Amino acid sequence: MDAAQVPAAVVVDVGALTGPIGSEAPAAPKGPAWKRFLYHVGPGFMVCLAYLDPGNLGTDLQAGADHRYELLWVTLIGLIFALIIQSLSANLGVVTGRHLAELCKTEYPAWVRICLWLLAELAVIAADIPEVIGTAFAFNILFHVPLWVGVLITGSSTLLLLGLQKYGVRKLELLVGLLVFVMAACFFIEMSIVKPPAEEVIHGLFIPSLSGPGATGDTIALLGALVMPHNLFLHSALVLSRNTPSSVRGINDACRFFLLESGVAMFVALIINICIISVSGTVCNSSNVSPDDSAKCSDITLDSSSFLLRNVLGNSSAVVYGVALLACGISSSITGTYAGQYIMQGFLDIKMRQWLRNLMTRSIAIIPSLIVAIIGGSSGAGRLVIIASMILSFELPFALIPLLKFSSSSSTMGQHKNSIFIIGFSWILGFVIIGINIYFLSSKFVGWILHNSLQIYANILIGIVVFPLMLIYVCAVIYLTLRKETIKFVACGELQTIETDKSKLANGSNMEEKKDQLV
Repeated sequence: MDAAQVPAAVVVDVGALTGPIGSEAPAAPKGPAWKRFLYHVGPGFMVCLAYLDPGNLGTDLQAGADHRYELLWVTLIGLIFALIIQSLSANLGVVTGRHLAELCKTEYPAWVRICLWLLAELAVIAADIPEVIGTAFAFNILFHVPLWVGVLITGSSTLLLLGLQKYGVRKLELLVGLLVFVMAACFFIEMSIVKPPAEEVIHGLFIPSLSGPGATGDTIALLGALVMPHNLFLHSALVLSRNTPSSVRGINDACRFFLLESGVAMFVALIINICIISVSGTVCNSSNVSPDDSAKCSDITLDSSSFLLRNVLGNSSAVVYGVALLACGISSSITGTYAGQYIMQGFLDIKMRQWLRNLMTRSIAIIPSLIVAIIGGSSGAGRLVIIASMILSFELPFALIPLLKFSSSSSTMGQHKNSIFIIGFSWILGFVIIGINIYFLSSKFVGWILHNSLQIYANILIGIVVFPLMLIYVCAVIYLTLRKETIKFVACGELQTIETDKSKLANGSNMEEKKDQLV
């Protein structure tokens, strides 16, 4: 039945629809808190890779080169915001036993659901493009293969690594965790060699400042690169791999452990981002930088950034940077493909073999990267990364608003609904992020219209097409925000409470019957 046809009073029994949470996972361990916490470690580190992907790497490098350590505070605030949003996503999965795409499929009418699915798939493609191209650049730096060959290797290597899924999601999480720490080790080595002044780094991290040309634009770019639409679908799905008890205490414990685990993962992501910005800021703003390197600093690309350590590591700088970029690209490619699987399954409920779904998801992202790599080479690939970042900014409201509505709703979250303070703060935060992204997109488009070399009539035609689309975009955001929910979801904890009450009532009736028989 379509969601539009479902009466408002209809209750969706989540457990009946999806089966027990984590039914294929081993039972949650009992014992000390640290042991139960370790059982929940994994999803947060998978998700944190979206904040360490090649797109973020390029944005960090340019921010450091242009503004030294001045914009470190933006990264700190952005990752705090990201932690809050990701915790809402994790809580949604734990409480309802369904991930965000599945909830969207049940809640929205067919035409809205199809639009959200297409936008979510576009977000996965846009997120995968920097990851694929970044990994291809790493293969080019390390093994000197052509860029298009690197794209093909990236696709095949990601599929092979995703083959670990048949051994369980925990093995894949372990692999991703190792790649994160390889990446962290490489950037820590770079930072220890460059030795940025600690006082200036701390000042930039905690004292907000926006001085110098382009600071506002770079701030918006940094924030826009941090909250990824596909990540919101992914986190709500990954937490389902744990066998969370359907009791109030079990759900509360899982939410707390996932929040703590995500906090640790985001802290690692923050440290790596600080290292990247600090290395770029120190090298590009040093007094002895050569004119050639200074020109590269004004427009840093992923394939040319190894020059940052050439003066201290010589030819080895390319190897250290290439290994870091390889770990960064492969790990984030894995999570992008994983997110695509959940989005396809959740919105469309397509039943197909896992390897085939992996192949479809990966191919959709590789095709545009491969075409651009063959035709445009490194410069074309770099421009494609920028376009992909803009698409992600455009896509964000269509994942964030449903998440905020579901996580703020008593009909979805039941007794696990967030407090008024958390609801208010998360909505304000969400609209700040959405506003920043809309401003970023609008200013980029208007700036392009004013400064391009096209004829006046061409600009008028483009405006006639684009401005109505922008109006539709704003109307769609308003619709998703104001639309009233039509389905009441029964959370897993509430189901257990109902079943317990029924059991007590049944036991009481049985006792009365036995007494009557004795009499």
